[in-house]
Amino acid sequence: MNGTTIQFQQRDRLRAEAAVEPDTPASGPVTKTTQIIAIYGKGGIGKSFTLANLSYMMAQQGKKVLLIGCDPKSDTTSLLFGGKACPTIIETSSRKKLAGEAVSIGDVCFKRDGVFAMELGGPEVGRGCGGRGIIHGFETLEKLGFHDWDFDYVLLDFLGDVVCGGFGLPIARDMCQKVIVVGSNDLQSLYVANNVCSAVEYFRKLGGNVGVAGMVVNKDDGTGEAAAFAQAAGIPVLAAIPAHEDIRRKSASYEIIGRPGTQWAALFEELGRNVAEAPPVRPRPLTQDQLLGLFSSDVTGRDVVLQPATPADMSGVNAVVRPSLEVVYDAA
Repeated sequence: MNGTTIQFQQRDRLRAEAAVEPDTPASGPVTKTTQIIAIYGKGGIGKSFTLANLSYMMAQQGKKVLLIGCDPKSDTTSLLFGGKACPTIIETSSRKKLAGEAVSIGDVCFKRDGVFAMELGGPEVGRGCGGRGIIHGFETLEKLGFHDWDFDYVLLDFLGDVVCGGFGLPIARDMCQKVIVVGSNDLQSLYVANNVCSAVEYFRKLGGNVGVAGMVVNKDDGTGEAAAFAQAAGIPVLAAIPAHEDIRRKSASYEIIGRPGTQWAALFEELGRNVAEAPPVRPRPLTQDQLLGLFSSDVTGRDVVLQPATPADMSGVNAVVRPSLEVVYDAA
C-alpha cells in the first residue's frame, strides 16, 4: 500500500466522521450544577481557617464539598485534619512517577465528616515556580477526572498576593463561577483584595465570566475599613468573623469551630448560605489613593509630600548632569 492510497483512506475516514450528525442537545431541566468558588486573600489573613470551618459547616448542612488547597504553603487542610499534614498532589505525583506507578484518588484525596480535601502543594524552596506547580497540579486533577466529579461545591484556596500565572488560573480561564476575597481591617490585606478585584475586572473586559461574590472580613476589630472597602468596590460582606480570643485559641490548636450547635455555629451557617447564594458581580477596583483614603493619615502617611531627588542627592557635589543615556564617543 503506497502513501497515496493511505492519504485517500484517511481523507475518506475524516469525511465519514464529519458526516455523522451530533447528538441532540439535552433539553431537560438541569439536575446537577457544581459551584466552583475560588477564595483569595493575603497570606496569613485566615483563608485556611475560614475555609476549613466553612467547608465543615456546609457538609453538615447536607452539601457535598471538596476543598482544594492551592497555596504553596500546603496548609489549607491542616486545621480540617487537626494539624495533620495532607500528602500533596505534586509530591505524590513525583514519588509515584519515580516508582513507575499511577496516582489514584486515594493517594491525594482524604475526607473528614463529609468534607473531601486535598492539597496541590508547591515546589521545594528555590527549585521551581509556585504558579507552575498549581498548573501541574490541576493537570493531574484533570487526569483523575476532575470535570466528572459529583460535588455541590468545590472551594479553591488561593494565595492572593500574586494574581498571575497559575495563581490567576481560575479567573483567567473561567475555571470557577465566582471569587470570594478574605480581608481584614488592615491596608495590606485590602490591597491584596483590591488586586484580586482588578484581575477579575481585567479578564471580564477580555471576555471572561468570573465575578466577585463578596468579602469575608476576618479578625474584625470593628474599625470598619474592610466594610468600607467592600462598599466602595461594590461587593457585599458575606460574614464578619470577630477578633475574639476564643476563636484565636481554638484556631491555634487546630479545632473546628464551625460545628452545628456550638458558640460560633450561627456565624458559619450564615456564611455557608451567603457563599452558596451570593451572585458574582463585577467589582469596582479602587485606585491607590482611594484605598489609602479608607484609613486615617496616621496609619497610611498619605499626608506626606513627595520631594523629587536631584543629581546632587544621588552623586554628591560633583554630580554631572547627563542629558542622555546615549553613548558619546570622543573624536579620534
